[in-house]
Amino acid sequence: MDRTVEAAALAGSRPPTDLSFLGLFLNADLIGKSVIVLLILASFWSWAIIIEKLLRLRRLQARADEFEDMFWSGGSLDDLYDRIGAEPPCPMTAMFSAAMREWRRSAAKGIAGANQVRAALQSRIERVMGVTFGREMDRLERYMSFLASVGSTAPFIGLFGTVWGIMNAFHAIAASKNTSLAVVAPGIAEALFATALGLVAAVPAVIAFNKINSELARYAGRLEAFSNEFNAILSRQLEEKG
Repeated sequence: MDRTVEAAALAGSRPPTDLSFLGLFLNADLIGKSVIVLLILASFWSWAIIIEKLLRLRRLQARADEFEDMFWSGGSLDDLYDRIGAEPPCPMTAMFSAAMREWRRSAAKGIAGANQVRAALQSRIERVMGVTFGREMDRLERYMSFLASVGSTAPFIGLFGTVWGIMNAFHAIAASKNTSLAVVAPGIAEALFATALGLVAAVPAVIAFNKINSELARYAGRLEAFSNEFNAILSRQLEEKG
């Protein structure tokens, strides 16, 4: 009797399953591994974008503070333009340089004269600053759509991995005709692992997207305010020259 029980126990026994993260990945099938790798890569790329955007925005705000201090110091705009050079270090200085280039180009031809000429010059300066503003904001907003995509799709990719892991668990039960935890555990663990990875990738992406998006909107408002102030200064100078 004891030998029969021992033989049955040995026949139904299974080697211990590695439920660590690496073990779950190695024991998963091709589709399960693909889901895991995709979510891990999306998470790493999201964090790279998040860190780069936050550091860049902090650096641009500091440069804008420095430039505004020089701009409102009362010095000559021409001297400030010459000091910045041909490669502006931030979007605000790029807008200033674009407007000053147009100003100097028109000044070389002579801007005194009819009101229509001065109005045309001011309109060109506004357009140049607007184009520069749009181009610089496009650069700052690059890869933001990726964060939004990860935040919205990663949970569903993880859910797909969850469904696939549960299906594998049911297949294992059907193949072994055994409903013990040792049979079900690997598939369920793989399913939960995919769910966790989906949330790990999605939650930081959503939070960072909202944070960075608000910072970009605040910075864009600062650039627009500077553009309006600079246009007012140039308009007064045009009136004085007229």
